[in-house]
Amino acid sequence: MGLVMPNPGTIIWMIIIFAIVLFLLKKFAWKPILNALKEREQSIANALNSAEEAKKEVAGLKADNEKIIAEARREKDAILKEAKELKDKIVAEAKEKAAQEAQKTIDEARQQIDAEKTAAINTIKKQVAELSVMIAEKVIRKELAEKGEQEKMVDGLIDDIKLN
Repeated sequence: MGLVMPNPGTIIWMIIIFAIVLFLLKKFAWKPILNALKEREQSIANALNSAEEAKKEVAGLKADNEKIIAEARREKDAILKEAKELKDKIVAEAKEKAAQEAQKTIDEARQQIDAEKTAAINTIKKQVAELSVMIAEKVIRKELAEKGEQEKMVDGLIDDIKLN
């Protein structure tokens, strides 16, 4: 099996047709193909530039987000600190008010105890006075049961009155 060689006339025609096809491709297709390749290359370069710009923009946004987050944390800390101070102030005021109320209650209780003590002492004095009068009345009745004793006592009282 050997390789068959084409006819030399056919080779010439193939070269001529190849040259015509090459000329036609160069005249009509080569420039549009090159232009399309250049456009494709330009669009890829533009896409890469856009991607680089987007990357830079994302980095900038990320930095802005970190600043915003840091600021939010500072604000949160400030709000928590203020809330704690307000809570402490309210608790201190409540304790002070409770202490004042307790002192007021104690003072009122002392006043009430003093008033009740005075009333009790006055009641006891009154009862002692009544008892004393009753005892004196009974003693005097017993001693004055006799007429001579009554006259003697009246004379003694008159003498005491004259002396005063």
